[in-house]
Amino acid sequence: MGYVAGVDVGSTQTKAVILDEKRHVVARAVVDTGSNVARAADRVIEAALAQGSLSPSQLSYVVGTGYGRFRVGVGQEQITEISCHAKGIAHVNPAVRTVIDIGGQDAKAIRLGEDGAVADFVMNDKCAAGTGRFLANAAEVLQLGLDEIGPRSLNAARPVRLSTVCTVFVESDILSHLARGRTVENILAGVHRAVATRVVALARRVGIEPIVALTGGVARNIGMVEALEAQLNVRLFVASDAHFMGALGAALFAWERAQGRAFAVKDQ
Repeated sequence: MGYVAGVDVGSTQTKAVILDEKRHVVARAVVDTGSNVARAADRVIEAALAQGSLSPSQLSYVVGTGYGRFRVGVGQEQITEISCHAKGIAHVNPAVRTVIDIGGQDAKAIRLGEDGAVADFVMNDKCAAGTGRFLANAAEVLQLGLDEIGPRSLNAARPVRLSTVCTVFVESDILSHLARGRTVENILAGVHRAVATRVVALARRVGIEPIVALTGGVARNIGMVEALEAQLNVRLFVASDAHFMGALGAALFAWERAQGRAFAVKDQ
């Protein structure tokens, strides 16, 4: 059957995963999405193919996912990120029953059945509060890199309480705390706690059952992981490639299709 691929076109980054006939990951790549979604999908496939020393003709099936899934030019099928994140995490750790996915512009909570399929889900896609965009805005106001804010938040002695979780007003809230002499670390801890509170409330709507996994780009933020763990009072399962779970799930669906297997997608 050759190779199959999954392409996850997110608002911030676009990821691709290529699997061989034994469902082993042979290549993966990530690029910034930018303003040209279709071009981002093309670039990430090109990068993944190059990493695996493969040619486009060796791909027998490609599934697109993410908000830009319909712009994956080489994709034969499109499946929502809800199903793909569930598919990916269930493959990596079949014991997971709750998935929290925090992306650049939305957050999702997914409850999985014993078969790893989607049993229920809820999304926060109308407001950027509780998403990567909220964290990015805070980093910009404090003139820090996005990779700095998580580790620095762990050094807080007295985390502040934000008056709003609105992404539009987070700048004025942070500046107000700075004017009062609050440290950057305490402000960052407050930011992470605010996001965690919002996301945990979302997860409770589908029911939080162990084991709980965190996926998406924000999973690489240690401050966010610890803030969520503190509110959930559980140890999160964070895969080493957590931000590739959507692309991995799409690739697994592509593998099934290439094998001639029908698959059910329950979140459509």
